[in-house]
Amino acid sequence: MTDFPGLALPSYHLYYASPVKIVATPEGGARVWRVSMDTGGWVEQNQLLEEILFAVGGEIFTRTADQFVQEVEMYRAHYLTGEGPIFALYETISAIRSSAEQQGRRLKIEEIALIAGVRRRTFVMFEEELQRAGDPGADPSLGRQP
Repeated sequence: MTDFPGLALPSYHLYYASPVKIVATPEGGARVWRVSMDTGGWVEQNQLLEEILFAVGGEIFTRTADQFVQEVEMYRAHYLTGEGPIFALYETISAIRSSAEQQGRRLKIEEIALIAGVRRRTFVMFEEELQRAGDPGADPSLGRQP
């Protein structure tokens, strides 16, 4: 893996609407993890490192850790279907958004805060499940940060 002196890791990005994180390795390198639209898990895609860091394409955006958690959960909720508590929470978010849309209004501040909190919770739940399944890119601690 190529060295990038001064690179602050971890770093979080949207790469063509797909959440990507770059994390440090114990050896001092970096690994690139991209969310899978099929499983919601993490797929290692180190070949994207230079393109993301140098923003060669026009659809690459840097995110804060909290923005990244929100983006990951929006992405998972959009592409994945299933049953269980995580998907019930995704449906709750969808119902809140649909209700506001049907009423022809923007989300209230309280609704925005509720959705953000639920997404942090589903992120942790999803990441914990991935971790139990052996996904090396899973990191539930990211969703526990304030």
